[in-house]
Formats: sequence, structure tokens, C-alpha cells
Amino acid sequence: MRTMTKTFVGVATVIAFAGGGLATAGTGFAATERTARPVASAESVTVLAVENLGLNSTQAKKLQRDLKANWGYTGAIDGQLGTESWKAMQRFLRAHWGYNDTIDGIVGPNTVKALQRWLKANWGYTGAIDGHAGEGTRAALKRYCNS
Repeated sequence: MRTMTKTFVGVATVIAFAGGGLATAGTGFAATERTARPVASAESVTVLAVENLGLNSTQAKKLQRDLKANWGYTGAIDGQLGTESWKAMQRFLRAHWGYNDTIDGIVGPNTVKALQRWLKANWGYTGAIDGHAGEGTRAALKRYCNS
């Protein structure tokens, strides 16, 4: 019984000390407030959206070399058709194939329709000009990149 009482008193003392100590602690013992800072601002982050339309790296590099030589592509020849590759492609499509949307590097339906017009005229695309980059569109683009 005596051991149990000592244990109880010891535990109660620790609890009281901890509770009282925290309740009466001065600001010198309080944790300092941390200010959360973002790692990067929204303006400094660019999402790289890669859309190779079924091209492998070698085929995409061929397209990037052509875009660099003729349509203002300034990025790396890395086989990843990202925003800058598609902006250059949109400039090409605007000049010759009826692309009339924003030069934004997004492979949307208007970009695909202009791409399909080019592929139909030159690279064996036989499907509809529908803005959907299906298998026929992808196969014709591969034919160009393998030429």
C-alpha cells in the first residue's frame, strides 16, 4: 500500500509540476512563433506540360530541330515537346495551316485541327479535321518525324 501511495504522489507531483510549470511559464520559455514562407511564388513556377502525341524521344527531337531552325524554338533539343515546342509549332501552323488561336503552347483542339490540316496535305492523314489527336493524327505525325 505504501509503495502504491508513493507512486501515486510521485505521478501527481509530476503532473502538477508539468501543468503548473506550463501554465506559469514566462515568454522566455514559450516556443517562438514561426512564420510560414512559401518556397516559391506563383509567378516563378512554370508547369511544364509535355505532350509528345505518341512520338518517341528521337522523333520529338527531330521535330524540335525543325522548329528551332525555322519557327523560333529556343529550348533544348531534349525530345520532350513542352510548352515552348508547341508555341513554335503554333507559329508554324498560324503561318501556313489556319491556326488562329493564341500562341500559348497548349495542345488544344484548335492546335490539333491545324496540325491535322498540315498532316492531311503532306503526311498521309486521312481522318476528319476534328481537333482530336487520335491514332491517325499520331501516325501521320510519326511519318513526318521519321522522314
